Amino acid sequence: MIPSPRRTAMLLVGCVVLGTGVAMLLTADLGSDGYSTLVNGIALQTGMAFWIANLIVGAVLVALAMLRKVYPGIGTVVQVVLVGVVVDVALGLVETPDDLVWRAVLLAAAFPVLAVGIALYLGSHTGAGPAEAAALAWDPPVAFRWSYSVVQGGGAIGGYLLGATVGVGTLAVIFLLGPAVDVAARIMRVDLHQATDPTTADAA
Repeated sequence: MIPSPRRTAMLLVGCVVLGTGVAMLLTADLGSDGYSTLVNGIALQTGMAFWIANLIVGAVLVALAMLRKVYPGIGTVVQVVLVGVVVDVALGLVETPDDLVWRAVLLAAAFPVLAVGIALYLGSHTGAGPAEAAALAWDPPVAFRWSYSVVQGGGAIGGYLLGATVGVGTLAVIFLLGPAVDVAARIMRVDLHQATDPTTADAA
């Protein structure tokens, strides 16, 4: 089922905002999110391209989420593709500042952008991306703001053990992003939880 115009707009705008936030995080160059750290570690150990490792990890997380009745939808695909495109374009337009202070400012500014983007696209109820699906699969019993931290933390540890680097930005994502998304969702009055089957969600 095709989402309503309102939900489609939420999905597309949310993914663009999320991609912008990811680009800001990467441009700050103070550590990426835990999910990307895991993908990078696997790519380093196996020699496969980053995008292939990303596809494999994403598919595994989505499949595991399905075991907990969090099913993929059109939003799952759109999130992966559109966020990737936005990040690629944005990274081609900006450069990492030389001054550490400005990098820290960019890192801090990335968090509200990331939080709004995630809350918006999940609020469209069209399906969750891999990392968010894995976190939502355990809410309940663990609230998303904490289950998301567990997913990001697990990815960071796994990636680090596989040879990827972590930084202050990675730690910030682990401990702060989940709660930030929760706050953004409350302010915008959207529900992060996905329908049991996103294709049958209310079209309103």
